[in-house]
Amino acid sequence: MTPARFQEITARYAALRIAVVGDFCLDRYLEIDPARAEVSIETGLPVHNIVRVRNQPGAAGTVLANLAALGVEKLHPVGFCGMDGEGFELQRALVTMPRVQMRNSFSSIAGVSTFTYTKPLLCEPGKPPVELSRLDQKNWHRTPEALDRAISSTVSKLAASVDAIVVMDQAPVEGTGVVTERVRSVLSGIADAHPELPILADSRRSLREFPPVIWKMNAAELALLGETADEASAVRAIAARNGRAVFATLAERGMLGAMPGGEPEHVEAFQVHGPIDIVGAGDAVTANLAAALSAGASLREAMELAMAAASIVIHHLGTTGTASVAQQHALLSKGPPA
Repeated sequence: MTPARFQEITARYAALRIAVVGDFCLDRYLEIDPARAEVSIETGLPVHNIVRVRNQPGAAGTVLANLAALGVEKLHPVGFCGMDGEGFELQRALVTMPRVQMRNSFSSIAGVSTFTYTKPLLCEPGKPPVELSRLDQKNWHRTPEALDRAISSTVSKLAASVDAIVVMDQAPVEGTGVVTERVRSVLSGIADAHPELPILADSRRSLREFPPVIWKMNAAELALLGETADEASAVRAIAARNGRAVFATLAERGMLGAMPGGEPEHVEAFQVHGPIDIVGAGDAVTANLAAALSAGASLREAMELAMAAASIVIHHLGTTGTASVAQQHALLSKGPPA
């Protein structure tokens, strides 16, 4: 990608309006000082003393944060949280992001749990943080019918006023999160009515039940679809079947993408330098693909920008990072991946 083309694409971000529909989680980091370790007098078990707590949005919230870092003009989060302390912290973190439109699109609901990932980190001076076993809190009950209908209605209304829709399905059990069967049906209708609108979907479980929108997945998620061919052939077959672009990230092997009827394209990953933390890299890819495609980037251009963002994010340790346009420009100015 030439510098002029990079500038042309990224300059359009400031006029974009993007909806992020999905499961917004609270990432709670507990920074532990090993020098303050104790042993419980009562139980004899180790005591980890927490010296700092950091809260930030995760899952769909990470996608939103990456879009905000790119300078997208208006961001519409569509989701829900519980009426609990975690929900309060999640909403507080969301409203501090620039250009986020919370009104009428994000709900606080009694009787459901806020998706929360609690991440204890051992933090020693001069060393990368070490993450201990994560503690997850998820919503295991079906999404209330009234909430499901309200979310579906919001998505339908937003379709006419946004430049892209990103769908992030993080729920461990079907029907317990934002992206229910009803929401997928609404997205299918939007895709039919607005074929030019980029709708990019990512699902932790599988995209098998999703309508034929733009599918983004990693290698393991691609395998879950049961394609018997090699990865490149699988991506090509899915693109032909769905009639939409398909993307598959391959970790250190880079990324594959294909348009309907076209040959798969491959973009290499950038070389790593020093310790890395891959948490959030996939969400950064999702956000950058959506922004780039909305701004008129080609398939390959969108993948190049997404790979640059992923390289930046994985070098942020002990946090779920983002990648700005300036950071991507600096990295791409050094040349393409080796």
